[in-house]
Amino acid sequence: MPQTDAPRTEAAPRARLRRWTDLRRSAAAQGRLRWWTELPLIVLVYACYSAGRLLARGDTAGAVDHGLQILRIEKVLRLNAEHPLNRLFTHEAWLGVPADFWYASLHYLVTPAILVWLFRSRAVRYRAARTWLMTSTFIGLIGFTLLPTCPPRLLSPGHGFVDTMAQYSDYGWWGGEASAPRGMGGMTNQYAAMPSLHVGWALWCGVMLWRHGRTPAAK
Repeated sequence: MPQTDAPRTEAAPRARLRRWTDLRRSAAAQGRLRWWTELPLIVLVYACYSAGRLLARGDTAGAVDHGLQILRIEKVLRLNAEHPLNRLFTHEAWLGVPADFWYASLHYLVTPAILVWLFRSRAVRYRAARTWLMTSTFIGLIGFTLLPTCPPRLLSPGHGFVDTMAQYSDYGWWGGEASAPRGMGGMTNQYAAMPSLHVGWALWCGVMLWRHGRTPAAK
């Protein structure tokens, strides 16, 4: 009798171990990322964002009024840092040209590069980062659809600003129309400046590097 019960007793833990292993493999398979499903999703979100920007164009007078209102509030609160910074980057080409290159390339190059890095690093990190990026993009789309705002560089010269993107356009691939490639300015909405997704995506890149960078240099 003891001889017949021993194999049955030993088989129970092995069966539980097999079930536990199968469950782990199933969970891992469900959590595994596929680039061929992620890439179309990201392209779709960016296409919706670009289309929304184009649809939001038109209220130029309102956008200028909103920009001037913000400028007045900054002056009252003594938060107007734009004028001295604009003069600095206008007079010092060694600062202005690299800054314009950074402005024109960050969202095209650095943001996708960090997204790919997170994708290859860890699924949980990537999913959270991707969700944050997409959510903030849609919030930005709602913001500048409801509140089109003229950035300082597009105000009339009488307000004391110089458009450095236009001033240094001969140095880069952009024209005088925002950061779009030369000749493609009509494909963008220059009054989609509130909130600025250039700032938002740059913040996202910085937080991702700070949180997940493994070396002091990355952080």
